[in-house]
Amino acid sequence: MKLIADNLRITKPEIVRAFETGNPEPLQALVKKCEANGAWAIDVNTGPLGKQFKKGMAFFIEVVQAVTDLPLVIDTSNPDAMETGLSMVKNRPVINGYSLEPRKLEKILPLAKAYDADIIGFLLYPDSRVPKDEAQRYEIAIDLIAAAQAAGVANERIIIDPVVPPLAWDDGILQARAVLNVIRTLPDLLGFPVRTIAGLSNLTTGAADKAKKNLVEQNYAALLAGAGLDYLLMDILNEKTRLAANTADVLLTQDIFSWAMVGSV
Repeated sequence: MKLIADNLRITKPEIVRAFETGNPEPLQALVKKCEANGAWAIDVNTGPLGKQFKKGMAFFIEVVQAVTDLPLVIDTSNPDAMETGLSMVKNRPVINGYSLEPRKLEKILPLAKAYDADIIGFLLYPDSRVPKDEAQRYEIAIDLIAAAQAAGVANERIIIDPVVPPLAWDDGILQARAVLNVIRTLPDLLGFPVRTIAGLSNLTTGAADKAKKNLVEQNYAALLAGAGLDYLLMDILNEKTRLAANTADVLLTQDIFSWAMVGSV
């Protein structure tokens, strides 16, 4: 289970200030810290970027790539900004992402074919509703794969996000279990080894108690690893959660155990 840092987000005031003033230093310091803490990739969440989307995306990609060679996950709903980012990346990028929403099928999905990029597909209805159970998620997954294939995107480029729910929802804990089952069984259902990704912070949306929030995220990260998740999008600077995810991965994947493996980056 590879860890992707979701720390670079335009919703953070310090990131907004850096962007508005054209100051690369806060962004670069953050990216270096994420890499030092074991991030496999960096999610570059720019938001739609408004009218200055080309200049804005160029700023983010140039600033980040100046200090890291890690893969980049380009996270924007603006297809034009997305294409600007894709045209600039050095490594194969990950597009974050598409769903059955008509606009995303029309504008975002074809970019994966055009740039030979990996692309995240969200198990959401066309109106962005979250499915209620496993069966609905499987139906959406089949439609997502069919749409990607129709657009000429190879199966090996697709990464499925089953959409982790907030536990605060009435059926949140039931849906959280459903997500684990989907991750386990989706490759067999689709008939090929589709990769999966999950956003950990969704689970604890609205949680006021930080200690309880961390405890829940640590345990769910281990459950996701056990289910066979390929990529975990998370706060890579949260040391305890990161170490829990890494330790779960050691226990699940290593044939020879060493205590040196526990507690490492």
